[in-house]
Amino acid sequence: MVADKRYGGKAAAKPARKAKAKPKPARRSQRKKPSRPRRGGLIGLGQRLIRWVIRLIWRVVWRVGLVAGVVLALFVGYYATSLPPATELLDGRARGSVTLLDHEGRVFAWRGDQFGGAVTAQTVSPHLKNAIIATEDRRFYRHFGLSPRGIASAVRINLSEGRGPLSGHGGSTITQQTAKLLCLGVPYNPETQSEAEYETECRRGTIKRKASEAVYALAMEVKYSKDEILTIYMNRAFLGAGARGFEAASQRYFGKSAANVDAAEAAMLAGLLVAPTRFAPTNDLTRSRNRAATILRLMNEQGFLSDAETKTAQNNPAELSEAAEARSGGYFADWVMSSGPEFFTRKTTEDVIIRTTLDQRIQRSAEDAMKWVFANKVREGSKAQAAIVVMSADGAVRAMVGGRRTRVDGAFNRAVQAKRQTGSAFKPFVYAAALDLGYSPNDTVEDEPLTIDIPGSGPWSPRNYTNRYYGTVTLTRALQDSLNIPAVKVSEFVGRDLVREVATQFGLESDLAAGPALALGASESTLINMTGAYAGILNGGSSVTPYGLIDLRLLDDKEPLMETGGGIGERVIPEEAARQLIYMMEKVVSQGTGQRAQFGGRELAGKTGTTQAARDAWFVGFSADYVAGIWMGYDDNTPLTGVTGGGLPAEIWRETMSRVHEGMPLSPLPMMLPGQGETRDTRTPTGSGPVGLLESLLRDILGGGGGASSGTRPQPER
Repeated sequence: MVADKRYGGKAAAKPARKAKAKPKPARRSQRKKPSRPRRGGLIGLGQRLIRWVIRLIWRVVWRVGLVAGVVLALFVGYYATSLPPATELLDGRARGSVTLLDHEGRVFAWRGDQFGGAVTAQTVSPHLKNAIIATEDRRFYRHFGLSPRGIASAVRINLSEGRGPLSGHGGSTITQQTAKLLCLGVPYNPETQSEAEYETECRRGTIKRKASEAVYALAMEVKYSKDEILTIYMNRAFLGAGARGFEAASQRYFGKSAANVDAAEAAMLAGLLVAPTRFAPTNDLTRSRNRAATILRLMNEQGFLSDAETKTAQNNPAELSEAAEARSGGYFADWVMSSGPEFFTRKTTEDVIIRTTLDQRIQRSAEDAMKWVFANKVREGSKAQAAIVVMSADGAVRAMVGGRRTRVDGAFNRAVQAKRQTGSAFKPFVYAAALDLGYSPNDTVEDEPLTIDIPGSGPWSPRNYTNRYYGTVTLTRALQDSLNIPAVKVSEFVGRDLVREVATQFGLESDLAAGPALALGASESTLINMTGAYAGILNGGSSVTPYGLIDLRLLDDKEPLMETGGGIGERVIPEEAARQLIYMMEKVVSQGTGQRAQFGGRELAGKTGTTQAARDAWFVGFSADYVAGIWMGYDDNTPLTGVTGGGLPAEIWRETMSRVHEGMPLSPLPMMLPGQGETRDTRTPTGSGPVGLLESLLRDILGGGGGASSGTRPQPER
C-alpha cells in the first residue's frame, strides 16, 4: 500500500500539477526605461550643449581644485615648517626705545618704539583679551584663520560705500592681521630700505598680497595655538605714541601693567587698534573715550560684560597717568634727545633709560605762566611767540617751553633753535668786563650825545630809548635804566675784545658783533645760552654749560654707561666782580626797567632787552635759587607792537618764577654792595670818536686808573 502510494497506485495515475514558475527578474539591461521625449530643433540642441558644458566644467573644476588644494597644502606646510617658535616673534621692533626720567626718577617721556615687555593671552587682564576679540574678531577661536563671512561682509560694505572691494574694511581675522604685522616673515633690513618703506611694503593691500597673507595665516594656524597667535598679536600691534604692544601702551597711557587694566582701560586700549594716532588718548581724550564706550557695548552684546559692569565702566572712563598727560615731554625731551649721543638716543637699537634734570613741578609752572599771560595780557589772535628756560645756577635745566603750544614733540624749539638779537639783555657782560678790571658799580660815566666814526660805515650816533640824556650817572644807574650811551662808552673804554671775550666765556658763543653796537646787543644768541650766561653770574662768575642729561644706562643695567658731572666750567670773572654785578642787576628789578618782574618781596636781579624796531623782547633774571630767561617775538621777525623787555616778557618771568617759588623760603641774593670810597670817572671829553676815547684813556692812566682798551686783563689797582 505504501509502495503503491509511492510508486504509482491510483494516486500515481494522476499526473502531478506543475507548479507555476515564478517570473524571473528581468535584467537591468533588459528593463525598459520610460521613454523621455527628446526635444528636437534648436532648443533641444542648446539644452544638450549646456549639460555637456556643465559636466565638462565640473570635471575640470574638481581636478583643478584638487591640484590647487595640494599646492596650497604644500605652501602652508612650507610656511608652517619655516615659522620660528612663537616666543621669538614677540618683539619685532626695528629700533630701540628711550625712556626719560625726571630728576626724581619718575618717567615723564618716551622716544622711539617702546616695548614694555612680553605679555601672553594668559597673563593679560581678561578684560583686555575680551575687548580685543570683541573688537577685531569675535569668531577668533572658531575659525581656521580665515573668515569667508567676514571677507564677504567687508566687500559688501566697501562696495556700498562707493569704494573698491579691497579698499576700506578688510574683513581680516586676528590671524591675518598678525601675518601682516610679521610682514609675512620678511625681516627688516636697514641696509636696503628705510623703515618707512618697509612698513609701506608690509601694509600693501593688493590681491596678490592678500592671497599671501591668507596662506601665511593658514600656516600660523597649523604651527601655533590660538593663544600663541593672540600673544604675538598683542605684543606686536602698534598702539600710538611709539608704543609697540599692549604692555607698552598700558604703561604709557595708564602707568600700569596690561595685566591690571580694568574694563574701561581695556576698551580704550583695544580702541587704538583701528587707528592708533586718531584715537590715542594723548591726542584727543574725548574721542578716545567715545571709542572705548562703543567697545564696551560690543563686549556687553557678546556676553563679555554684564549690563551692570558695562554701566559702571561707561560711568567711570579711563584716566590718563600724570606722565601720559604730559604727553611726550615736549621741548625738553626733544632737546635732551638731540644733545645726547646719537647711537643711544635718535638711532638707538637698545632700550635706554636717561635720567634728566627736569623738574616736572617747575615745568608745569612755566607752561601755566605762558598760558595765563597769553590768555589775559595778549590780544586774541596774536601770532606772537614766546619761549621760557628755567635752570639752576650750575646750568641744570629744570624746565623748557619752546613756544606757545606746550604739549608737542618734534616742533621748532625757540628756546634752543632760534638765534635772535639780544638787545640790552647783553649789557651785563659789558659791565662784567669793567668790573673784572676793578671798576666799581659807583664809578661814573657821562650820558651825553656821542658819535663814533666807524671805518667803512661812517659816523654812528647811539641814542637812549627815551631820547634824553642824564649827564653824570653811575654804572649802576646806567644799567638800572638801560642807558645806551654809557654802555657804549664803557665797552669802548675797556675794549670790545675784552667784552667779547667775557661774553664768549660766559657761553654766548655765536658770532659777536665787531663794531661798537656790540654793547647794545646787536649780536645773536639763543635763549638757553643767554640763560646759562646769567647763571654764570649767579654762581659767582664761573661759566656753565646748560645740560639736561644726568646719566644714561641700558634697560635692566644697574650701572650707567655715561654720567654728566655738572655744568660749571672755568671762572670768567672774580667772585667779587660777580657779586657787584648782581647788586647792579638787582637795582634793575627793584628800581629800574624790570620792576614789573617783582613778586613776593624777594630779592631778584635781571635785565630787560629790546632790539631794534622791537623785533625781540627779553627778560632774563634770577633769584637766589633759580635763573629764568624769557624771549618774545614773531617767527618772521615782524616788529612787536607796544612790547618791550620790561613789559610782557617781565610779566611772563614774574608769573613763572612766582609759581616756581611757591612755598620756598625767602633767600637773599649773593650780592656785594659797593664801598663808599673814591669812585673812578670814566667820562670821555666832549670830542667824539677814537680821538676822544684815546684822550679819556690817557687821562685815566695819568690819573692812576687801571683801565685798558685792549683785550688783556691787567690787575686793577686798589
